[in-house]
Parts: sequence; structure tokens; C-alpha cells
Amino acid sequence: MARERRLPPLIDVMLVLLVIFIITAPLFTHAIRLDLPKVASQVARETPETITLSIDDSGKLYWNDKPIGFEQMRQQFGNAGKQPTPQEIHLRASKETRYEVIAQVMGAAQAAGLSKIGFVTEPGKPNR
Repeated sequence: MARERRLPPLIDVMLVLLVIFIITAPLFTHAIRLDLPKVASQVARETPETITLSIDDSGKLYWNDKPIGFEQMRQQFGNAGKQPTPQEIHLRASKETRYEVIAQVMGAAQAAGLSKIGFVTEPGKPNR
């Protein structure tokens, strides 16, 4: 007679699995204590003040939308260059502005110690 192979009853398998989980469960909850270093937070960098300088078709200058002469602009650049935080210049020039005027403005800014100049354009306007 051939011997029949019998599988263990399902309840025995479940009890063995339960014992395994009871033994291994504390290993999953093991915590490690960490002493993190304490660091003083730094003050966020201040955003520099911006100067908007506009030049129209005829070469007239506008300092933050107020008309200004070339010599007054040089004085304003000198005052801005003496500030503890460097200021940025946003230069808006008309398409018809002569390059000579733009070059003079850039030279005056550089002479006053202002080196951050951004050229602002208005997208969406058609080229003529």
C-alpha cells in the first residue's frame, strides 16, 4: 500500500505564521535616537532696490517714470552708487532710441559704480 502524504492542517500553518510575526514585530518598531545639530538660521538676502530708467524716441530720460535731465541722472547714479546695497538698473529704451544715448547712460552708470543693468523689453509688440 502506498502511503498517502498529508498536508498539515491550515490552522497549524496559521499558528506558525502568527508566532513568526509576534517574534519579528518588535524589530520593525526599533527607533534610533538622533541628536541633530542646532544651526542658527540666516537672514534671507534682501532684494536690491531697482531703478527704472526709460528712454523715449527723442532721447528724453525718465527716472522711475519722472522726467530727468542727463546731469541729474549722473547725480542720481552717484547717490545710488554710494548705497551699501548695490542697486539694479532696469533700462527701458524705445526701438527708435539712438545707441549713442544708451551707451552714454551705461557709461554714466558704470562710472558711478553701478554694474547691474538689465534691459527690459515688452514682448508681443510687432517689429516695424
